[in-house]
Amino acid sequence: MNETRCGIDGVRLLELVRVPDSRGSFLELFRMKWLEDLFTDQVQVNCSISRAGVLRGMHYHERQWDLWVPVRGNMNVGLADLRRDSATHGTAVTLRMGGDDPRGLLIPPGVAHGYAALSDIILIYVVNRYYDGTDEFGTAWDDPALGIEWGLKDPLLSERDRDNPGTGW
Repeated sequence: MNETRCGIDGVRLLELVRVPDSRGSFLELFRMKWLEDLFTDQVQVNCSISRAGVLRGMHYHERQWDLWVPVRGNMNVGLADLRRDSATHGTAVTLRMGGDDPRGLLIPPGVAHGYAALSDIILIYVVNRYYDGTDEFGTAWDDPALGIEWGLKDPLLSERDRDNPGTGW
């Protein structure tokens, strides 16, 4: 599998292969062998469905890896390296992803992540730990220190995401 780095240590874009035919297409989203050093016995697969204009994030985990694969729609992804011991600490990037360009985004622990739904979107994500609520943290999506370009003027946010604190940078 081909992969691309994107400016934050540990974050990788995985090039997935869509196989089209007259009926539609087939896309392999996840194979344990690709990430067997990170995804072992606690694999959980989730699906997030968002309307255009929704912004989810910024969230981060201390123990959990995420693998995001958008399967329908377009989104701007914001990432920020919050890991103090990382060579890219304080780096923030914005990526455009969508269902028409099959890629997976591997997000390590300590990297805050969120997305702005530029259209209705379906996002499949695989995590390497079962959800239990003890590893859920957040930082402000609109923190000026991050400088993330979401592409939305007045996003629809959850109460949790509206109330997340800034990074303090």
